[in-house]
Amino acid sequence: MSNRMVCREASHAGSWYTASGSQLNAQLEGWLSQADSTVGPARAIIAPHAGYTYCGACAAHAYKQVDPSITRRVFILGPSHHVPLSRCALSTAEVYRTPLYDLRIDQKVYADLWKTGMFERMTLQTDEDEHSIEMHLPYTAKAMESYKDEFSIVPVLVGALSESKEQEYGQRFRYTYYDENQGEIYRSIEHLDKMGMGIIEQLDPVSFSNYLKKYHNTICGRHPIGVLLNAVAELKKNGLDMNFSFLNYAQSSQCRNWSDSSVSYAAGALVFH
Repeated sequence: MSNRMVCREASHAGSWYTASGSQLNAQLEGWLSQADSTVGPARAIIAPHAGYTYCGACAAHAYKQVDPSITRRVFILGPSHHVPLSRCALSTAEVYRTPLYDLRIDQKVYADLWKTGMFERMTLQTDEDEHSIEMHLPYTAKAMESYKDEFSIVPVLVGALSESKEQEYGQRFRYTYYDENQGEIYRSIEHLDKMGMGIIEQLDPVSFSNYLKKYHNTICGRHPIGVLLNAVAELKKNGLDMNFSFLNYAQSSQCRNWSDSSVSYAAGALVFH
């Protein structure tokens, strides 16, 4: 039998972001230099997972809050875009490659999660087809580079976990909510997005769920965010004091006509007190 390590390749390098380690490092440094470390050290962050041309600058505001000196394990939760999942899935890989350096999956934590019976295994093909986790890997590597041999990652692909299963796969670009009182369409989108962001900042999973049910805003990471909010709710029961704040918001374009399309990006950080 072979003892060869199973590696997930950086399958979106060269398309969603540059495959050149030196160019990628320079881009990430440039975006991070424009962001302020205002609320760190972060214990959790929310950041977009689109191509870096669109959201690299926005994501930097979240990753700037990471303190590598106190971080030893990084959980990366990403939504599933390609396969229907009613639960969460773990990778079959042991290492995730990036153009900067390889990231090691924490096999002990993976074993503990697997024992719960609540997780599926995604194939390596599914893993490499999916971009939601991968788009966080270069930024994770960059934020943690001064301690790159002292941390591990725990990637988790998050399925449709709500009661209704959120049967909106493939419809995320067809959102049509419009409040004329806000003026131009892109301003209505911003108003609705920031309403949701404000609810997330309240760290109340029930309020966030009610917001989604009422406005049907197609927040791509709604299920990972729901997992985070419920985890925070459990921690609060133990008396921990924390707050979440969004640090940046951006849109891929400004919609003025119904034929226009746009994707919104947001970056924020959770801090313990």
